[in-house]
Amino acid sequence: MITENGIITRANPSVAWVKTIRSGACEACASKESCGTGGSQTEMTVTVKNTLHVETGDHVVIGLETRPMLFLTFFLYVFPVILLLIGAVIGNSIAPFIQRDPSLVSMIFGFLFFGFSFFIIRKKNASLSKREELKPFLVRKRPPVITAACPTP
Repeated sequence: MITENGIITRANPSVAWVKTIRSGACEACASKESCGTGGSQTEMTVTVKNTLHVETGDHVVIGLETRPMLFLTFFLYVFPVILLLIGAVIGNSIAPFIQRDPSLVSMIFGFLFFGFSFFIIRKKNASLSKREELKPFLVRKRPPVITAACPTP
């Protein structure tokens, strides 16, 4: 499970808004610019179900299951490449029947299948965004961090 510390900025009985600081895991990610964290932005706000009855100002730990994230990674990055390859193989196979250059037909079918994969991803997006296992959730409340003040001389 991926966990992140945060502070509740707003809360009602059903929903809480958690402000988190982007962690080192985000810094190492190749997709940090396109996942909605805003590139140079260090803070982000996440909406979660208020299952722990938190209030504004509470310090919490939020979590995200890794298994569904691996599925999404496969679906967004590997699935289009697989369809591209399938399209290229199909194009290469039917080129002799239509008496065209196999490379050209492979390229056309590969790009068609590649484009079709994004159509499938776009259609699937609506149902995936509603799945609870893909959403962050509250793991636990944690005590606030107390910083010791430096004594003045």
